[in-house]
Amino acid sequence: MRQFFPFFICILFNSCQYFEKQVPSEKELLQKELKSINWKEVDEYPSVPNCDKIADKKLRQQCFFEVMSSLIQEKLNVDTLSILYPELDTIEVKVTVFPNSTMKFEPQFPKDSVAYDTIKIDSILHARLVDFPKVNPAIKRGIPVKTQFILPVILKAKDDK
Repeated sequence: MRQFFPFFICILFNSCQYFEKQVPSEKELLQKELKSINWKEVDEYPSVPNCDKIADKKLRQQCFFEVMSSLIQEKLNVDTLSILYPELDTIEVKVTVFPNSTMKFEPQFPKDSVAYDTIKIDSILHARLVDFPKVNPAIKRGIPVKTQFILPVILKAKDDK
C-alpha cells in the first residue's frame, strides 16, 4: 500500500493538467464570429404585408420587388413624367429601407446624362413617391437593418388618341 501511495500522488498531480483547458480570449471569439458573418446578405429581406405569408426567402424577396415596382409605376403614371420625357422609358430608382420602416427614393441616371433635367425628375419622384404602405425592414441576426437596392421602373407613355 505504501508503494502505491507515492505513485497515486504523482498521478493525481499530473492529471490536473488534463482538466485545465485553454479558454479563448474575447477578442479571438469576436474576430472568429465577425469573419463567419456574411455582411453582404440579410437573414430576412424587407417585406410588405402582402408578401409576409410567403415562407420561401427568395420568393418573398421577389414578391417585395414586384410590389414595390408596381407601386412606384402607379404613382409615376399619374404624373406627366412620361409626357415631359417621352424618350425616357425606364428609370432606375435606388430604394433605401431604413430600420425604422421609412424609405428614401433616389433616381439613378447614367453619368453622362444631359438629355434629361435630372433635378426636375428628382423633384417629381420625391413629390410622387409618398404614402407607401408599411414596409417591414430587413433583419440581420434579429436586428432591423438598413438595406438598399435598385429597381428598374418602366414608365408607360400615355397614348393621346
